[in-house]
Amino acid sequence: MSKIAVIKTGGKQYKVKEGDSIKVEKLEVEPQGKIKIETLLVADGDKIEVGKPSLGERVEAEVINTAKGDKVTVVKYKNKTRYKRTIGHRQIKTELKIISIA
Repeated sequence: MSKIAVIKTGGKQYKVKEGDSIKVEKLEVEPQGKIKIETLLVADGDKIEVGKPSLGERVEAEVINTAKGDKVTVVKYKNKTRYKRTIGHRQIKTELKIISIA
């Protein structure tokens, strides 16, 4: 059984294993660059390590690319006052490939 880790980046937590590809909030790293990510939990079969609050930077990932995500439409509306505003937003995402879990 392969190692599983819970990482934290961009204010969110992700469950990953080696070889996974995930999209996270924008990171200031060049494509094909390597990055170490803060690890909260590592599980290897029956052995589980939990950080209090963190285990340090144990997960290494490679940046594949950085691009805009899907468009999100935001609508503001107030009843009985003829007020309606529509705004679109595209969040920038970074795609990571997990290389190793220490």
